[in-house]
Amino acid sequence: MKLASSRRLAGITAISALALTLAACGGGDGDDTSTDGDTGGDNGGASADLSGSIAGSGASSQENAVGGWIAGFTEANPDVTVTYDPTGSGTGREQFLNGTVLFAGSDAAMDEEELASGVERCFGGEVIELPLYISPIAVIYNLPSVDAEHINMDAATIAGVFAGEITNWNDPAIADANPDVELPDLPIVPVNRSDESGTTENFTEYLTAAAGDVWTHGPVETWPISGTQSGAQTSGMIDVVSGAEGTIGYADASRAGDLGTVAVGVGEEFVPFSPEAAAKIIDVSPATADATDLRLTIDLARDTTEAGTYPIVLVSYSIACSVYDNEADAANVAGYLNYVASPEGQDRAAQPDVAGSAPISDDLRERVIAALDQITVAG
Repeated sequence: MKLASSRRLAGITAISALALTLAACGGGDGDDTSTDGDTGGDNGGASADLSGSIAGSGASSQENAVGGWIAGFTEANPDVTVTYDPTGSGTGREQFLNGTVLFAGSDAAMDEEELASGVERCFGGEVIELPLYISPIAVIYNLPSVDAEHINMDAATIAGVFAGEITNWNDPAIADANPDVELPDLPIVPVNRSDESGTTENFTEYLTAAAGDVWTHGPVETWPISGTQSGAQTSGMIDVVSGAEGTIGYADASRAGDLGTVAVGVGEEFVPFSPEAAAKIIDVSPATADATDLRLTIDLARDTTEAGTYPIVLVSYSIACSVYDNEADAANVAGYLNYVASPEGQDRAAQPDVAGSAPISDDLRERVIAALDQITVAG
């Protein structure tokens, strides 16, 4: 029975992917093409096979991108309702594992215990983890008096600021790297995420790898220093930093807005964030030791000295099951994630007014699609 269900699902997924391609190319206009899953000319290339609803939750860093993906997917598939609650990475993984949602977003890969729990949640199958949202984490600051496109800081300086060891904006550690910038004599107010956060884990992974012995707290999802200023989720971080002069924080770069951002020391240069610099570090980073054909997890080269790379990168995973308990859920999740991985979906999220993320490579896209092709139905 599982094999038959898998074949039916593969057909639905292929038809959905074809329909999305036709929609992107304008192939829905005037064509009278039909298959077992009709793609009518009047519905923008939508797949008649996909209907129902799927819910996800998780990383708030993905929120803008997910909004764009949902809009694009439902334009082509108007009979499917997709929702996403930006609860934070930890909550998203928890809700996925307890069955509250069908897919999740997480700025950190699942740990061994979570993967073990995923076998039961996925009806005897496996957790799928796909790096579909790639974005720099900006070190953001609020210094209205500073007339500079960026302030330069190397890893040790950033770590010293967030560890509370560098406490004033005109400290020599900052001033020496910014000889042409008039820095104020103003206390630094570090701001961290108050919730369990994959963004925090990615940021502290960078500090651990690149800042030497200045950062002693290791990579953590929950901020390890007490008594600090903090904000919940990405929006809370932005609000706190925006609300007071002298603050500094870290957030998905797409949400930096008008705040100042740090150019990060890499080798002999200081590199500001950009989608191109974020994408480049993915190219020089290997897969994790426990990656599989379903778990496409990446071991980011945080301490790289490669020119033009931006090392504080957030790779946010889309998490799903390889097995669902009914065909509609399996087909809808596979169809939605196929859209997310498609050139159309990635280009949509890359637009500055959506998320400004870095599109995945063609090679990674092929491996993502191969993983999604393995989604099947319990039987």
